[in-house]
Amino acid sequence: MTLEKDDIDPKLLEILVCPLTKSTLRYDRANQELISDDAGLAFPIRDGVPIMLVDEARRLDAQE
Repeated sequence: MTLEKDDIDPKLLEILVCPLTKSTLRYDRANQELISDDAGLAFPIRDGVPIMLVDEARRLDAQE
């Protein structure tokens, strides 16, 4: 499997969890975010590095 420039390593995604709820995360490739559906937060990925800080996360609205 070849990773595109903006892809996150699947092995990394397997071990990362939401820092608030400890639930699994969903990768949103288009927005370069890791989504915690349980917490309603989207954690940004900057330069290929997930920023797993609640203070840096974007709150999801009801439609997301």
